[in-house]
Amino acid sequence: MVAVAILAAGRGTRMKSELPKVLHSLGGRSLVERVLNSCLDLDPSRRLIIVGYQGEQVKGALGSFERVEFVEQNQQLGTGHAIQQLIPHLEGFTGDLLVLNGDVPLLRPQTLKHLLQTHKQHGNAATLLTAQMPNPKGYGRVFCNGENMVKQIVEDRDCSAAQKQNRRINAGVYCFSWPELATVLPQLRPNNDQQEYYLTDTVNYLNPVMAVDVEDYQEILGINDRKQLAAAYEILQTRVKDGWMAAGVTLINPETLTIDDTVQLEADVVIEPQTHLRGNTAIASGCRIGPGSLIENSKIGANVTVLYSVVTDSVVQNNSRIGPYAHLRGHVEVGESCRIGNFVELKNSKLGDRTNVAHLSYLGDTTTGNKVNIGAGTITANYDGVNKHPTKIGDRSKTGSNSVLVAPVTLGEDVTVAAGSVITEDVPDDSLAIARAHQVVKPGWRLKSKSDKAQ
Repeated sequence: MVAVAILAAGRGTRMKSELPKVLHSLGGRSLVERVLNSCLDLDPSRRLIIVGYQGEQVKGALGSFERVEFVEQNQQLGTGHAIQQLIPHLEGFTGDLLVLNGDVPLLRPQTLKHLLQTHKQHGNAATLLTAQMPNPKGYGRVFCNGENMVKQIVEDRDCSAAQKQNRRINAGVYCFSWPELATVLPQLRPNNDQQEYYLTDTVNYLNPVMAVDVEDYQEILGINDRKQLAAAYEILQTRVKDGWMAAGVTLINPETLTIDDTVQLEADVVIEPQTHLRGNTAIASGCRIGPGSLIENSKIGANVTVLYSVVTDSVVQNNSRIGPYAHLRGHVEVGESCRIGNFVELKNSKLGDRTNVAHLSYLGDTTTGNKVNIGAGTITANYDGVNKHPTKIGDRSKTGSNSVLVAPVTLGEDVTVAAGSVITEDVPDDSLAIARAHQVVKPGWRLKSKSDKAQ
């Protein structure tokens, strides 16, 4: 059995934020969410989050995770003190405890698997994840013998000048035999300049203790300020982009793109420069996205183009064209082989197959049939100042330029709306609707000039 404890009690003062550090976002997920996800493949029997600063906010943010327990650390007196809070919660537990930090979000699941396997194979009392850092400043140093058995751990602030030459650092990730750890936790003392209880001091009481070096030291980088958060995002983006290019996705000028690791892409998708893919987005084969587009929480079918446009919380079916400068938002569904063109905004609307909205239009709370053509400048006036109202347009109907459809209103099938009309009543099938003032022409009339008025 394996229990996982995640340290998430600190405020993170260097973030300069009222938001707890572990709730800051990295690529669409909070830091602590990423740490939780990294250990899911281990199938732990217990998942305990140690909370302190803004604990209720952290609990609320993780409410969607199943089988998560929260442990209070009312005073933040160090990592050892945090793990001491687990003693009553893990009473009778005889398995291993994996300790993770809520602000170390780049750990790969396979790294944690390797750590746990090494711990079990060697029957260790404790196994530490370590790394050979190019610049170890600020990290605790780990001193081992030739077989990677840990002899001593010294915090950076407590290191001598000679000890600081050691580049093997403590990653702050541990695997303990819980029964053995539980017996030594009460022996910890705050004998350091911070007056804190260090979890690393347990190695003085446990045996054997082994170090396991991570292959990629970037995995163990912690987040303490905004600059480190930005650096972690670059690392994450490199992983994501390298993975998609290896899977057959073309990224043109990858440095200008951002792709959340929640996004799903199929082979032969082309992503143009200055494009950003966010959230639970899925893009099918043959699509060309961008340049200059944002797609968030949307599903894009095969062979779709999205040019200089924004698509959020929407679905676009196969072979449709979006943009340039279109905006789809609020649960739009676009059918197959549609064209949504220049400066068109769609909101909470469903368009049938082979429907065109080519220019300068707004459709809100609108449902169309198939083969509908929306003329340039057509507006659905869906809001009466209090409530939103629907517009329905049947198959093969057409609206002329600068038409206004005042909802609630229904146009039947094969309807034509004359240009410049304001439609306020339902229109039956096979009809022409004209709703505009009669044109008046006054011959010989002109606006008087100032000189005329002076006479």
